[in-house]
Amino acid sequence: MAPSIFFPFCSWIVFLILPPASFANSLCHPDESSALMEFKQSFRINRTEESCDYPKVESWSLARHGDCCSWDGVRCDEATGHVTGLDLNGSCLFGTITSNTSLFRLLHLESLNLAFNDFNFSSIPYGFGNLSKLHYLNLSDSKFSGKVPSDISRLSRLISLDLSFNGDLEMPNLGNFVENLTMLRELDLSSITMSSPFPHVLANLSSLKSLKLVECQLHGEFPVSIFQLPNLEVLNVQDNGNLYGFIPELHWGNPLKSLSLSGTNFSGEIPVSIGNLIFLNELLIWECDFSGSLPGSLGNLSELALTDIYENKFQGSPPASLGNLSKLTYLAMSMCEFQGQIPASFANLTRLSSLYLSSTNFSGGIWHWLANLAKRTELDLTDLSGNNLSGTVDLHRLENLKGLSLDFNNISFVGRIEMNTTLPKLSSLRLESCNLHEFPKLLGHLNGLESIQLSHNKIGGSIPSWMGNGSRESLWYLDLSHNFLTGFVDNRINLLLPNLTYLDISSNSLKTGLPTPPPSVSYYNISNNILFGDIQSICRAKSLVILDLSINSPNGTIPSCLKNIHSLAVLNLGKNKLDGSIPQAYPKGCALTLIDLLSELTNLKVIILKSNNFHGPIKPPQSQFNFSNLHVMDLSDNSFNGELPSKLLQSFHAMKVVAAQDRLEYMSTTEEFSRFIMPLDYGMKLTDKGTEREYSKVPYALMGIDLSNNKFEGCILDPIGDLKSLLMLNLSNNVLTGPIPPSLANLTKLESLDLSRNKLSGEIPPQLAQLTFLAYFNVSHNQLSGPIPRESQFNTFTIDSFAMNEGLCGSPLPKKCTMAGDNLPVPPSPQEEIGEESPFNLDRKFVLIGAGVGFLIGAVLGNLIIDQKSRWFLHYSKRMAKRWNGSRRHRTTRSCTCDRILM
Repeated sequence: MAPSIFFPFCSWIVFLILPPASFANSLCHPDESSALMEFKQSFRINRTEESCDYPKVESWSLARHGDCCSWDGVRCDEATGHVTGLDLNGSCLFGTITSNTSLFRLLHLESLNLAFNDFNFSSIPYGFGNLSKLHYLNLSDSKFSGKVPSDISRLSRLISLDLSFNGDLEMPNLGNFVENLTMLRELDLSSITMSSPFPHVLANLSSLKSLKLVECQLHGEFPVSIFQLPNLEVLNVQDNGNLYGFIPELHWGNPLKSLSLSGTNFSGEIPVSIGNLIFLNELLIWECDFSGSLPGSLGNLSELALTDIYENKFQGSPPASLGNLSKLTYLAMSMCEFQGQIPASFANLTRLSSLYLSSTNFSGGIWHWLANLAKRTELDLTDLSGNNLSGTVDLHRLENLKGLSLDFNNISFVGRIEMNTTLPKLSSLRLESCNLHEFPKLLGHLNGLESIQLSHNKIGGSIPSWMGNGSRESLWYLDLSHNFLTGFVDNRINLLLPNLTYLDISSNSLKTGLPTPPPSVSYYNISNNILFGDIQSICRAKSLVILDLSINSPNGTIPSCLKNIHSLAVLNLGKNKLDGSIPQAYPKGCALTLIDLLSELTNLKVIILKSNNFHGPIKPPQSQFNFSNLHVMDLSDNSFNGELPSKLLQSFHAMKVVAAQDRLEYMSTTEEFSRFIMPLDYGMKLTDKGTEREYSKVPYALMGIDLSNNKFEGCILDPIGDLKSLLMLNLSNNVLTGPIPPSLANLTKLESLDLSRNKLSGEIPPQLAQLTFLAYFNVSHNQLSGPIPRESQFNTFTIDSFAMNEGLCGSPLPKKCTMAGDNLPVPPSPQEEIGEESPFNLDRKFVLIGAGVGFLIGAVLGNLIIDQKSRWFLHYSKRMAKRWNGSRRHRTTRSCTCDRILM
């Protein structure tokens, strides 16, 4: 019996020590493998997505690898075999997660990372609250939208939560959401729309180490108690413009490493106690409202590597103690109100690689210490512009220089040139408004330059052939505008710079044919020169976004190739000698006589063709006009004729939408260059409020149409009233007839309206008094009659606005309106309440009856009503009947006139 009993006991011992092979080789539970495969099959792989790193789920296969614990991105508990971690960060997933997703069957998940995928702007599904064991949840940058589901707030074990930068997520009440998440150490809800005060309950999360709430539309007072969180290392609330607060006195022991309050309304002085943040590595407070002097205690922050205090109200001189910051690599102090000299102790910042000091009122010389600094470190000085710096710059001593910007300073350059001086690390050189009279000879010996800015100097003569020799392949930005350049050496107008993307040679004295741009050019401005000949060589530039050839002397027609450059956003050919028409198409196989310019440029925002010799009507093309993005059209000072182009105006969809703007934004186009992405701003000149105005940057909200000084005829079209975001409308000096349409009252944003020097007739519509933003109004030199509206902005216009209209009466004209003539009271706007004493207190149905049936009924009603109001009504009925009968007779010739009268 003994052996038989002992044997099974020994077998049992062996079983405990050596688990079965099948269990050791397959840890994954079948139901979880199935859930993972189902999750994989609910998506497709999109490798073109920018965030796509590596499609981990492609390696998942039950046939090849039955153990899901060995799949990419899957982690299992070694003891139980349950899936506890899923990391699909940047896995190229495209599709939608629904509330019945198999993901929610992985009930043992402790860590889930779905960041940097594309969930097609679907909502975050309700159901994450079922994963009660989650410690880590990351759904950032994955294109979710809608409201954040409340069940996520039930995950009381969460240590890290990141829902940031999805672009269109909402969280109405952050305070309620985090109330139960007491174990949180990391919280990032950046770019989620909250539109609420900053919740004080966050100060109760004592475990928080990192708090990031960037661009959440938080407002109100920032609670000081957040600075007192005992474990807080990262605090980032930047870009909440209506969030205000101050930096309190800070005590020893605070572990803060990164502080970003940039783009908020924080104010006050920086406390001396900031020197107690001995672990601080980043201090970012740009675009705030801080003031006072910088405390010398900043020099105690021995770990500080990045400091950006751009655009504040700091005064005095920076403390010399900043020279103690031996780990500082980035220092930005631009757009402050400093005075005096830059401390010489900055020469001790031996790790400094980027220094930004533009527009800070610094004065004196800095070259003695900059030269020493540049010998020891790679130095980017691309922002020293707009100061009062002086002295002589010896570029040969700045051998490690990466970038240099000395715009708007009073400096000079050492003239000597050494053939072995190449400054191999210099990529950007900005010398705008530095009083230069010649090209720096150093330019012919530099290799690797990417950007050259020499505008607003006094450089004359020809552009040398050696400029850019060593940087032919690398140069993408070249600005030589506002100098006295006359041409190119040896008349070489082919610019052999294959990667040039930005070219500005405007406002010189170039007397040559059009320089042929490289195919890669996106921005090309050669306006305000003396160019001659045709401009057909522009066809070589296939990537144009902005083209400005205005104020020159080229002749011939507009190249037909422009219609094929679909990237074109801004076209300015104004003030040239171009001729021909701009109609719909040109016959194939014959000489070019007609040009299709205006039908296919759907990205165009600005088109300026003023002051040329264009003539003929603007006719619709065979395909529809499509100018859905157009903001500004200026065709003034030409010889266009025919009726106003109604179909063209109807295609201006951007002008039909009144978009609210929280802050002033400028019109630009973003272009991707070889190393980075940058916006291209552009300027223009427009006739605004009767005078020509130059816009160095064009506000995005600017919407304007200028068709003045042409030969357009016929009616002013009702569809213009649909362009509700128009700020400027100029139709002056044409041959327009008929009445002013009341539909112009729909242009509620209008600031300038010029209809002068036409043949318009009828009254000034009283509805125009509703245009409360109207600052300039001119209807002089027409055939208008009747009273001038006496409300709102019309009380501010001078006699010049109404002159040379014999039938007009009322202030500010000397001719008074009479009861027998046209002294009719101005009808109130629909929004106004009609008072008891108003002549409009009559039932409007009577007015409509009198106007619709004619004088007879109006007169009968007049006999029945005997007070003063009835006499006014009788006069009004007669007048409306007369207009009704006249409009019926006129309908056969111009239907737009009677339609307008009936409005």
